[in-house]
Amino acid sequence: MADEALDLPAPPPPQQQPQRRGWVVAFARLRSLWKRWFLWLLLAVLVSALLVTVVWLAGRHEVEQVQAALERDTADAVVDLRSGLQRNAQSLRATLAPGMERTHWADRAAAQLREHREWLRLEWRDAELRPIEAVNTPYRMRILEESNRGPAQSDVALACATARKAGAPAYSPSHYVPVAGGGGVEVMELCLPMDGGDYLVASYSLRDTLVELVGPTLTRGQEVAFTEADGTRLVALGTSRRIGTRVFTAQQRIDLPGASLMLRVDGWRAAPDLFPNMLTALVTAISIALVSVLVLLARDTRRRLRAERDLADALAFRKAMEDSVITGLRARDLQGRITYVNPAFCEMVGFTPEELMADSVEAPYWPTELAHEYHLRQTRRFAGGLPPREGFESVFMRKDGTRFPVLIFEAPLINAHKVQTGWMSAFIDVSEQRRVEEISRASQERLQASARLATVGEMASLLSHELTQPLAAIASYATGSLNLLGPEVKGEQAEVAMAVKRIAEQADRAGQVIRSVHDFVRRRDRMREAVAPQALIDAVLPLVRLQARKLDVSIEIVFEERLPAVVCDRTLVEQVLLNLARNAMQAMDAPDNTGNRLLKLRVARALPVGATVPADGRRWLEFSVADLGCGISDDVAARLFTPFFTTRADGMGLGLSLCRTVVEQHGGALMFEPNRPRGTVFRFTLPAAG
Repeated sequence: MADEALDLPAPPPPQQQPQRRGWVVAFARLRSLWKRWFLWLLLAVLVSALLVTVVWLAGRHEVEQVQAALERDTADAVVDLRSGLQRNAQSLRATLAPGMERTHWADRAAAQLREHREWLRLEWRDAELRPIEAVNTPYRMRILEESNRGPAQSDVALACATARKAGAPAYSPSHYVPVAGGGGVEVMELCLPMDGGDYLVASYSLRDTLVELVGPTLTRGQEVAFTEADGTRLVALGTSRRIGTRVFTAQQRIDLPGASLMLRVDGWRAAPDLFPNMLTALVTAISIALVSVLVLLARDTRRRLRAERDLADALAFRKAMEDSVITGLRARDLQGRITYVNPAFCEMVGFTPEELMADSVEAPYWPTELAHEYHLRQTRRFAGGLPPREGFESVFMRKDGTRFPVLIFEAPLINAHKVQTGWMSAFIDVSEQRRVEEISRASQERLQASARLATVGEMASLLSHELTQPLAAIASYATGSLNLLGPEVKGEQAEVAMAVKRIAEQADRAGQVIRSVHDFVRRRDRMREAVAPQALIDAVLPLVRLQARKLDVSIEIVFEERLPAVVCDRTLVEQVLLNLARNAMQAMDAPDNTGNRLLKLRVARALPVGATVPADGRRWLEFSVADLGCGISDDVAARLFTPFFTTRADGMGLGLSLCRTVVEQHGGALMFEPNRPRGTVFRFTLPAAG
């Protein structure tokens, strides 16, 4: 069992190729998505950055505006405070001027205290800063104790010394005065020097000063306070800062003679400030609209991409269909210029699409001799003439100049707006169909010819059978007549004996011809023998001369020297020579052909047709029959050897066909060519003996 376990096949290696292919496909898709959405992603990032920047700038502009407004309010408050303090000092100097009787001073001071809530106490002090008279404000309980008011007050002494030195009102630094029951008041002293060395001292409550002198200028949402230079808050007035608000701060230094204060104003805005003002709201609204347009544009682009993909698939399907069909397609505009061709049409005519779609109304595949007719047909078509629905045949020309028939179907080319923009045509190359039809017709003709040949063969067999006996009787009677005349005859009897002898020879020849034809028809093995070329010519020459004398034709016979004999069926070859000679003489038998009637028979050495050296080692002799007739036209030449084809009214059309068959059965070939300058030369070859 252990050995069987060891013989088990190793597990197949892991399939890494599909995994790698999956990675490649995923990378290709990711790359395609990146290429497709990169610009959109970049545009979205840029638009987002622009929107954030615009909103941030709008918010910053709002902050700067709020801060600037707060700075202005602070500066206005400082100006109001200084003006108020200055007015207070002037009012104090004018009301409590020196020289006033002491009994009236208290009343005047009480009146001032009722008008100015920021004052806590007015004092008249002598040069040693000892209180002479003092009046407290009627709006508060007494805060400043009499026992603490005297020359020992360092703050008042410092302010009065400064005032005396400057000759103008001076202020002391603020100080905290505790109040019984908790709490206290921040107080600042004003010392006003008077003539005679006395002083007027006014005690300010800093909080009441803010209320009376700065409070009217405050707006809601602001807090105002007096602070030390180091930021220590002394007194404050206004709404406390709320949680979740943004605080804006402005500070202004108030330099007073002998003292200095900091006026601090805090302003805040409610949080969150999503739309701090109309500008930001407008920018935000435009941004939202821009993003909405961007989203709609992305959706429209996605729909366009889907439509383009569907269109590309449809075009690919249409192109594959057009490339697969063998029907040529062509589109033309209303001016006759070709605007589209498919590969099948280009292959059909041999021109490239660029050559076909050149800016020309005359197509390059129109045959030169038919171009005018095609141009007229195109003009009628563009004038509104409709082509037949079943199509029509025409002839086109390939690039190499060959013509071929085509079957054309045409229809108007209508665009999406129901307007005709040209014509669409389909072409079918029917040359192969025509060739098949021609082959079928030729086969049919050959079948008919074979049937006629069979009939002729039967007739020939019948005739040979029926003529054999009369010919034999003629030969017997001729032999009997010669026997009756005897071997030694003279005079006229000798001529009669010669005629009877010729009758017997021709009767015997006729019998041989009939037997040869009978054997030829029956396809029997024929006897071939070596025969000298001159013997073949001499055998047919008496009959040829008889017809030559009748048609006034001269005969010229040419033999090449030392010709070998040929191996042939003598009777059939003699019939071939006789048939060619008769045809040649009949070709010269025309009324306009006088004085040029020469039949030339020639025998020479030759090679078989199409060969440069003897293929089977044999030698060949060429027999030629030349005439000076009218020649053979191209139409007649194409059908010259077709059975039953003849140009004579009394001909059967079998002579040349049988001659070629006889020559080809001997291994040779029968051909013809023009006899320059006039006439025709027929040549055939036969194998030489040895």
